[in-house]
Amino acid sequence: MTAAYIVDAVRTPRGIGKVGKGALAHLHPQDIGASVLRAIRDRNALDTARVDDIIWSCSQQRGKQGGDLGRLSALWAGYDIKASGMTLDRFCGGGITSVGLAAGQIMAGFEDVVIAGGTEMMSHHQEADGWDQGTPYATLGRARGNYALYEEHPISAVGVAADAIAAMDGIARADLEALGLESQRRAKAAIDDNRFARSLVPVYNRDGTLALDHDEYPRPETTAETLAALKPAFVAMEQVAAAPDGTTMRQMIERKYPDLKWQPVHHVGTSSGVVDGSAALLLASEAGLKEHGWKPRARIVTAVNQGDCPTLILNAPVPAARKALARAGLTVADIDLWEINEAFAVVTEKAIRDLGLDRAKVNVNGGSIALGHPIGATGSILIGTALDELERRGGRYALITMCAFGGMAPAIIIERI
Repeated sequence: MTAAYIVDAVRTPRGIGKVGKGALAHLHPQDIGASVLRAIRDRNALDTARVDDIIWSCSQQRGKQGGDLGRLSALWAGYDIKASGMTLDRFCGGGITSVGLAAGQIMAGFEDVVIAGGTEMMSHHQEADGWDQGTPYATLGRARGNYALYEEHPISAVGVAADAIAAMDGIARADLEALGLESQRRAKAAIDDNRFARSLVPVYNRDGTLALDHDEYPRPETTAETLAALKPAFVAMEQVAAAPDGTTMRQMIERKYPDLKWQPVHHVGTSSGVVDGSAALLLASEAGLKEHGWKPRARIVTAVNQGDCPTLILNAPVPAARKALARAGLTVADIDLWEINEAFAVVTEKAIRDLGLDRAKVNVNGGSIALGHPIGATGSILIGTALDELERRGGRYALITMCAFGGMAPAIIIERI
């Protein structure tokens, strides 16, 4: 079996995901997908006719984000028509999965040059998309009409589940806020130190003017006092109907865990930011490296997936990380850097506690609380961020994982070369 290597990794800045406010929100999703695909091509003198496939991730494949963003963004970027493309959905985890699938194709000997990545414009998530408009339980409940699913697997909303997990694991609001504050502090330090410069590529409007060249979401002015004063964000969400019978988001969790008592604790300062963004990685086999004269930056060690309780939604990163370590024959002590997506502060805090991690090795340049979480693109962004930081520090291994709706988590380990 051949190895799969990372040749390059790029990402857009993350723009605030709100129409009329975010610097990318007026663009088409294919515009920002094409931005990273052009950068991968131009930075690596890539003959796009030699690209075997483009494996892309997008969680909300509807409206302008529908129609196979991987293929259409490549065409919009000026790629040769021989460069095929597909788009997948693993909710938040798709940006890791796209890289894992690309690596698998290479390691199996099927393909030599594959681009993986993702795009998510959360500013477009409110577009009407047909059958479920006007019915909150259909829009938010995710059963998509099959409410019998809830009899065995009641599914709530992610923010409500985050609050429930915090109570279940005895994680106090103050501990969540300490993690959120540290995310902001580390993101500011990384930006001030220009640590994202290697991967970050600007996005331009169609008329050639600059749309955005820096991450737009961070709030470096955040303090412990401002976080403590924020009201919990998911109080109202608890009472939203998740099914036609009126069962609420809170009751969905209570149906599965009737003895669990909890109070809302997460808020905007301890939850991931709603943003727009895209990322791409260029992967190649040994034959692909030789053909193009590329020097690899990293090797894909393993890529795994793990399911967990769909009612709690967010708890799979810890078993996914353990599975990845076991598959790679590594231990926690072998990992130099961890990227554990801050979908909510409780996800990262729980992983740190359950795995016994050194906090100085986790999300060292800030996470999605400070920088934002463009759902289908985030995993690819985090892999690139980890690779850049391994090179900056001279580290060897990084493990990247994240929760995904439905109670799942992909995890990937990379080795710097």
